[in-house]
Amino acid sequence: MKNALYLKFTAAYLILGFLSFFVISFLGSTLIQRELTRQAGDALYREAVNIASNQADHYYTQQASLTDTYENFRTLAEYQKAQVWMVDPSGKILINTEEDLDTENPEEIENFDPVDFNDGYYTIGTFYQYFSEEHISVLAPITLNMSTKGYIALHMPLDDILSNRDEILKGVYLVFIIIFAFTLLILLVFNMVVYSPLKQITQGANEYASGNLKYNIPVHSDDEIGYLAMTLNYMSDELDRSGEYQRQFVSNVSHDFRSPLTSIKGYIEAILDGTIPMEMQSRYLNIVLMETERLNKLTQSLLTLNDFDVRGYLLDITDFDINNVIRDTAATFGGTCLKRKITIQLKMTSEPLMASADVGKIQQVLYNLIDNAIKFSSPNSTITVETTERHGKIFVSVKDSGSGIPKDSLPKIWDRFYKLDTSRGKDRKGTGLGLSIVKEIINAHNQNINVISTEGVGTEFIFTLTKSKKGNTAK
Repeated sequence: MKNALYLKFTAAYLILGFLSFFVISFLGSTLIQRELTRQAGDALYREAVNIASNQADHYYTQQASLTDTYENFRTLAEYQKAQVWMVDPSGKILINTEEDLDTENPEEIENFDPVDFNDGYYTIGTFYQYFSEEHISVLAPITLNMSTKGYIALHMPLDDILSNRDEILKGVYLVFIIIFAFTLLILLVFNMVVYSPLKQITQGANEYASGNLKYNIPVHSDDEIGYLAMTLNYMSDELDRSGEYQRQFVSNVSHDFRSPLTSIKGYIEAILDGTIPMEMQSRYLNIVLMETERLNKLTQSLLTLNDFDVRGYLLDITDFDINNVIRDTAATFGGTCLKRKITIQLKMTSEPLMASADVGKIQQVLYNLIDNAIKFSSPNSTITVETTERHGKIFVSVKDSGSGIPKDSLPKIWDRFYKLDTSRGKDRKGTGLGLSIVKEIINAHNQNINVISTEGVGTEFIFTLTKSKKGNTAK
């Protein structure tokens, strides 16, 4: 079954060759014989008319004897390669170039009737049973003074025509064999251009099915098959990356769940077995509560990302004042900023700046970015949130003067569960999903988000929003 396509194509090619040979042998043979017979009949009839009008009438006008006429006919018969007869109206053969001249006892044709030739100028047969083999025969009248004195008959063996037909067919067969052999190149081209690449693609599909997603199909032709191979290679690369990502994802999830669960389990066991005295249990229960909140936050973040991955998130697009949303979001960090002596500076106009987006999701973006900025900022530093409007778009910037992000880490900050070492050292509560959620939300709005960061100087996140077409009218 693996070579079914190639066998089918080869079988179709051989069947086509056989049918072509069959058509040439039978239909072609018939058509050639018919054409040769027609041409021979035309030539014989023209010659018979010419002999009747230019040679035979000399005998009837006594300008030539029967012997002289016979000799002339013999010469013409050799030239025409046909028998020449002169027959009187009753059917007696006065001259037969294949026989000696017999003026005393001429042969007579039984049932001779010139009317039989009225339907055509030549016939194929034994000419009134005279011949043992089929001949092509023509009959032309010898007319003198408006009366028929006799007939000129010319006969050519049909075997001569068949021999000519066979000679022609030999040439046709030779040409057919050459063409058929030449068209074997089609099989070679099919094998190289179609069949071999398909086998390689099939092998690649089997490799992918067996789990070897690193296999690369070695087909690089600039056609549909090459495009198919390139698509499958791209698919396998994406699946391999997806599989690697899933393995990393599971590993990260396991790590981030294991740590708080281990802490919760350990503290509860210590409380139950009395290792932690009663007066200290409240403190450790608060730690358990904090770890539980961390697990809850991680779970909610995973559910949020799953909404984007599985079905795409349906956004509730409304028009709202982005400046007002920023003020409200920044206000929620008042206690944290006061505790860490961090200032959030808002640079925006007092007039409403109307954006068209999902206000809840954009508020989540702002929350994550400001929370991230606070996490990496030093005490007594300033975080700046600024809005500007350019070219019909709204630009929102969240800038801190913290530790910054290493250059080699910048492409990875959007990856799920990715955490900088400094983050792990300063804030164990982080899930590593905040920036991933930010990226997904902004992408869902068909907008862009960029990051500019220098180690030791700080980091700035800038994202865009669609400006509302209703103008700067607050809702």
